[in-house]
Order: sequence, then structure tokens, then C-alpha cells
Amino acid sequence: MTHVKSTTNLFKDALLLVAGVVSATIGLKGFLLPNEYLDGGVTGTSLVIERLTGWNISFLLFLLNLPFILIGIRQISKEFAIKTALAITALVLAIHSVELPHITDDKLLIAVFGGFFIGAGIGLSIRGGGVIDGTEVMAVAISRRTTLSVGDVISIFNLLLFSTSAFLFDLETAMYSMLTYLAASKTADFLITGIEEYVSITIVSAKAEDIKDVLVENMNRAVTVYKGGGGNGKRGQVNADGLILVSVVTRLEVQAVINMVYRVDPRAFVTQHTINDTKGGMIKKRPLH
Repeated sequence: MTHVKSTTNLFKDALLLVAGVVSATIGLKGFLLPNEYLDGGVTGTSLVIERLTGWNISFLLFLLNLPFILIGIRQISKEFAIKTALAITALVLAIHSVELPHITDDKLLIAVFGGFFIGAGIGLSIRGGGVIDGTEVMAVAISRRTTLSVGDVISIFNLLLFSTSAFLFDLETAMYSMLTYLAASKTADFLITGIEEYVSITIVSAKAEDIKDVLVENMNRAVTVYKGGGGNGKRGQVNADGLILVSVVTRLEVQAVINMVYRVDPRAFVTQHTINDTKGGMIKKRPLH
């Protein structure tokens, strides 16, 4: 059973990596490369060097990503590095051999849809357990040795890249390239997080036991129960101990849970906040992974 599950997961990861490579190829060959637009990360750096030197973009993508594949072995895992190497190699071969028809001359469409397809490629590849741009690996390595977060490192890197492109080429190209990067990053975030991002709901209620029973028995949701002391709130000072409920659900399920809570106790206190991911428990898993 474990072997079948492992094989199924590998097959899903392979499909996601292939889909990521196809999407990134469309973004680069169909939009950015024919119109000399840039992107962020290693891809953007390769495009800058290609414009300055005339070197083959496929060669540059492989060469500049190679150090990050080696870093990935030490910083993340061998499996991640292998998947990343295969995905980047496939992307390089696709860019070198695939020819796509000219799609549009509209600058805004080039920036937005070029970024969309590249971002989709990045997001799908990450869902498949690898990356097609080594910037994320670099960011992880630097963040572990400094006070900077992964997002900080990527933002600083791209700020330097776009500032350089504005100086070397022209401000308009840099501005459209920033738009491309924003479209790519938002698309990647959406695919990584998914429409069903996780939300942690905390419920403080005098009828916590009744709410817990409904959550578990009627809605089939997992609940963590904490013992809480007295406090001060809308009903004034409360000295009696009570229960605090915490349940993690997907964003699509949030409103149903809140509606249920207020049907049981209209005076309940409910807070919610998004979380990046969960492991274990009775969590409805996101699709595609």
C-alpha cells in the first residue's frame, strides 16, 4: 500500500513539474523573449545577460541555475535537487527547441500574460517538489544565515535586477518587467497557497461544548480544545474557567463554520487567521498535491 501511494505521489509530482515547464515555456517563448521583456530571479538575470552578450538563453538558464541546484542538495534535500535539475533541464531543452507563433504586440498583455504563464510554471513546479528558478533556493540559504526572510531576499534581488535593467536599457522596459514580475509572483502564490488556503478559527464561548459537538459530529471537522481562565469582554469580567476551541479549515469552509457557531451561541467570540500549511490531523488537503 505504501509503495502504491509513493508511486502515485511521484506520478503526480512528475505531472506538476511537466505542466510547470510547459507553462514557463509559453511565458518565455510566447511573450517575453520575442519582445525583449524581463522577469525576476535567475530567469530575469539570464535575459539581461542574453541581451547584453547575445549568449544563448538556454545555456544561461542552465549555467546560472546550476549552483542553486548544488545548494539545494545541502540546504533542502537530494530529492528536491534532482527534481529541480530535471525541471530546469526540461525547460532549457524546451526553450531551445520549441517555436511558438507570435501572439501579441500589446505591451500590457505581454507583461501580464508573460508573467502569468511564468508564475504558473513556478507555482506548479513548487507543488511538484522542485523549482524552475534557483532564486528561491538562494533565498532559503541566505535567510538561514541572516535575519532576512525568504521574501526579503527575493525582493532585494529583484530590486537590484530591475534597477540595473533600467540603467542598462530603458525605464519603460524596467517598468513593464516589474509588472511581469508582479503578475508572476501573484500567480505563483495563488497556485502554491491555493484557493483553499488554510484558516485557523478560534472560538471562545460559554457554549463551547455544544459548538464542539456540532463541529465534530455534524460538520466532521477536527477541533483542538484548550482550557481557558476567566477574562474581560463584552459581558464584563468573567471569573469562571471555560473552553477555547481551535479548528483549522479551508477558506471555503470558514463561513459555514462561523454561521454554525452563531446559531449555537450568538454571543460567541470568534477570531480567524490564515496559515501557510498544515501536516497531519483531519485537514482537507488541497487539490493537486
